[in-house]
Amino acid sequence: MIGKNRKECIAMLLAGGRGARLLALTDHIAKPAVTFGGKYRIIDFTLSNCVHSGIDTVGVLTQYQPHFLHGYIGKGQSWDLDRMFGGVAILPPFSSAGGSDWYSGTANSVYQNRQFIYSYDPKYVMVLSGDHVYKMDYAQMLKFHKDNQADCTIAVIKVPPRDASRYGILNTDTQQRIISFEEKPREPKSNKASMGVYIFNWPVLREYLENDARDTSSDNDFGKNIIPNMLADGRPMYAYRFKGYWKDVGTVESLWEANMDMLEDMTLGLLDWPILSQVVGKPPQYIAKKGKVKNSLLNAGCEIYGSVEHSILSEGVIVEQGAVVRDAIVMANTVIKRYASVNYAILDEDSYIGKNAVVGAPREEGGPITVVGRREESL
Repeated sequence: MIGKNRKECIAMLLAGGRGARLLALTDHIAKPAVTFGGKYRIIDFTLSNCVHSGIDTVGVLTQYQPHFLHGYIGKGQSWDLDRMFGGVAILPPFSSAGGSDWYSGTANSVYQNRQFIYSYDPKYVMVLSGDHVYKMDYAQMLKFHKDNQADCTIAVIKVPPRDASRYGILNTDTQQRIISFEEKPREPKSNKASMGVYIFNWPVLREYLENDARDTSSDNDFGKNIIPNMLADGRPMYAYRFKGYWKDVGTVESLWEANMDMLEDMTLGLLDWPILSQVVGKPPQYIAKKGKVKNSLLNAGCEIYGSVEHSILSEGVIVEQGAVVRDAIVMANTVIKRYASVNYAILDEDSYIGKNAVVGAPREEGGPITVVGRREESL
């Protein structure tokens, strides 16, 4: 029985990363705030997973370029997280009597906000990443954690062996108990990858966070320190196998691929598990008589007078007569002028592509994805 002033499980959502591999897309905003699928921000997926899973208390830990993210999340109304007790809280680094400390690692960010956790006296704490695209019922994972009497449960997914060195890689016994864990190993021993979704028993996690804070040699990181230390101590740790769609969109290529996956399979938008987001007050999309659209997603306020193929357009995008957009992600309020050509590219918000301009090269030529930054002009 959970007391009146206690939450059984709360979530700590790590949303402070810059995401430098996304190039110009994160020059002005943190990676979790980057647009996805034309109408979402990447962080919408984790916040939506929380509310659909019954996790109604979420601390969002921000650091790099936090201002947009703070304003976007606000009091959490868009995700039904504006609660009297619980809800969503923005948790940036702060000054204390002991000085001001920038988060030095993922574990340190949670440790610095332990008073937030204390205020809800939870039995379990979920640690989540704000920069992955997936739909997952955390309630099922929590049940698995309880059934196995685990101290820590890690959600895992099998990845292609060639990609395994990018992730925390683990091995398990036949009961799914974790027997080894390596953070981004050069020579992975399996392809079971951590999804960056953890459930901890709070009293146990608290102990390890406190010990980690005292260790001056630590990187203060869950993957490098907390999880290996728990494993070395023989703590019961289990792998929860996830079989749905999951994508780490940490590179330009993976972000483009995940967006294009929506053109092949719209399961990310099913009504039984909707991804919640801020509602944009734009008029309906408009496709002119001579406009052509094929295998694309268009959002509110788009005006199409030219040709759009295999592309995703956010709200308010204008494609003028004779312009061609192909294999592209075009973010909000971008204008593509007459007879311009956009191929295999990502255009950030408020971009301007001038008349007759050529951005990117056809995908079949095998070149890299072209990225145009926010408010950047290509003439």
